[in-house]
Amino acid sequence: MADGGAMRETVREAYGPGDLAGAPMFGGGFINFGYWQAIDLRGPVGGAERVRSQQDLYRHVLDAAGLPAAGSVLEVGCGLGMGCALVLGEHGAAEVTGLDIHPEQLRRARDTHAGLLDRTPPRLRFVQGAAERMPLPDAAFDTVLSVEAAQHFPDLPAFAAETARVLRPGGRVSLAGFFTVDADPGRPAELAELLETFANGLDIARPLSALTDAFGNVGLTDVRVESIGAEVWPGWDQWLAQWWAPDTWPRNFLHAYRRGILDYYTVTATRPR
Repeated sequence: MADGGAMRETVREAYGPGDLAGAPMFGGGFINFGYWQAIDLRGPVGGAERVRSQQDLYRHVLDAAGLPAAGSVLEVGCGLGMGCALVLGEHGAAEVTGLDIHPEQLRRARDTHAGLLDRTPPRLRFVQGAAERMPLPDAAFDTVLSVEAAQHFPDLPAFAAETARVLRPGGRVSLAGFFTVDADPGRPAELAELLETFANGLDIARPLSALTDAFGNVGLTDVRVESIGAEVWPGWDQWLAQWWAPDTWPRNFLHAYRRGILDYYTVTATRPR
């Protein structure tokens, strides 16, 4: 692994003192751009619609995963654990593990979900660790989820290898995230000019093929990709419009999408039996 699982400083700041989950644009404790397909964007969108968009992104990822009844689920990059709680509440998972590299995020997650953690037998737990070096046993999970976290992972091949290791035979990974549309070497510079999070290194610009190739190289099969940018970027941009003008950097995610630089995808793959 490139960095031994060390937390990058931009990630430490954004999810520690920066506490992105507490920002109004990430209402409800989720930290994702949202999946807006079922939300009417012809008029203003409020806090309830924003929370639903984030929940619906998890629902879309879960539907793509084909989560088995009473299965064991791992979420990589769980943040405050809101997605973990949704899996327990709506999909009947037997147990859910949330993994995150940031101790402050995990402290907040444990505080937020104390009632679930105290149940007997426990169905939810949180573990600190890097996506590239998971402190978890082999073949422990039926499903691995990751929602809008892969842009922070410094080593996608190591993440793919760990995903394949912790999945049971027949298990599936389902991931949502944003990637460049191709491997043009100029894409990182283009994104750095448009978006502060790429300029400061919080988000890492990589092509979708970097992930799909990594999955294939570790033996995962049935790798499938779905572009969902049309259901993500317009709604996200409309939500941001209440705080930022069209020419400010947070609004440039939509510009990058329309210029054919960046898109949002769900990616699924299976560990062979």
